[in-house]
Amino acid sequence: MRGGLIGRRRAASRDGNRAVARRFAVVLRPAAGLCLSAWMAAAPAAATYTTADFERVRKFDSHVHANTDDHDFLDIARRDNFELLSINVDYPDFPPLPEQARVAHALQSEDPAHFHYATTFSMRGFGTDAWTRDTDQAIDAELQRGAVAVKVWKNVGMVEKDAGGRLIMIDDPGFDGVMAHLEAAGVPLIAHQGEPRNCWLPLEEMTTENDRSYFREHPEYHMYLHPEQPSYEALMAARDRFVSHHPRLSFVGAHMASLEWSVDALAQFLDTHPHATVDLAARMTQVQFQSRKDRRKVRRFFLRYQDRILYGTDLTENPLTAADRAQNPPILPGQFKQEADAFWRSDWAYLATGATQHIDAIKSDVEGLALPRGVIDKIYFANARRVFGRIALRAPS
Repeated sequence: MRGGLIGRRRAASRDGNRAVARRFAVVLRPAAGLCLSAWMAAAPAAATYTTADFERVRKFDSHVHANTDDHDFLDIARRDNFELLSINVDYPDFPPLPEQARVAHALQSEDPAHFHYATTFSMRGFGTDAWTRDTDQAIDAELQRGAVAVKVWKNVGMVEKDAGGRLIMIDDPGFDGVMAHLEAAGVPLIAHQGEPRNCWLPLEEMTTENDRSYFREHPEYHMYLHPEQPSYEALMAARDRFVSHHPRLSFVGAHMASLEWSVDALAQFLDTHPHATVDLAARMTQVQFQSRKDRRKVRRFFLRYQDRILYGTDLTENPLTAADRAQNPPILPGQFKQEADAFWRSDWAYLATGATQHIDAIKSDVEGLALPRGVIDKIYFANARRVFGRIALRAPS
């Protein structure tokens, strides 16, 4: 699921798949053809990794959705030396929650060294006396099966309503009991609130072509056209109140805490909430948009907050059915491994090297940040192992 977009539709027919491929061509960032003219521009050779180091360095994708147990995700993760955190989510375009849990259990049982998962909870019955008790019990059952975190999705704040017809915001006191339970157990909460800020802007003001093309084709989800819905600022304010109200909760702001548009705004969030971390899932193009304008500032951000950032992609493998509406690759059947590998290698080239590559979503060449090896090791692995501390350490591969 490409975070920040609700309900991207896909046709199962051959013609439908071709149309989807054309539609999302701007999202894919090819790993081939990297221009190395700016190679190692920001650091000595010994201080940074190269593209050739990609497969040998241990890595952790902290935000994926493996909704089928056909082993394609595990196969490419093993080959590219990734551990995966697959996040179950109460999203209507995904399989039902019991099926997501079944897939997660099966893949974790097959390869606990490479596959981990986060559970979630249903909002059904929220506000009733039994909801907190039942939710705590459901979470505990998944923790016993091996879940390492819990996900709350953007339906809180944008979809779910209380008995009075009002949208339920994340800072609603009705969540307090469950959050206290997570705090006591030391279980991280992965929280996705709101949409990309582009969602509240006119098409011509959006910063990336992947957002612009999506909202052009799906005006029903373009919040700029729906002033009756909560504003971006209202959703962010509710999220900030929630984080402040739960200072002992390990909080992971999914999708750069929906502050992808400004590393300055994200820095302020991290400074205000020292227990929070963020993942990069589905927001790399917004980072690259800023990097194209001021690479030094973006690089300084990654250096300063190197202990607070988790690498993630939002790559999604969903069952291919006539009703399939998954938002991320595979665009065409049978292409998942190639597309996942291309995403991972493109991101590696941008974060770990000084290579220049063309980013279709912003129609520009972008120079890599060439972050030091120690910083890459944290963002790509050590931070995730610290935050999701329930994962048993495995021997180096």
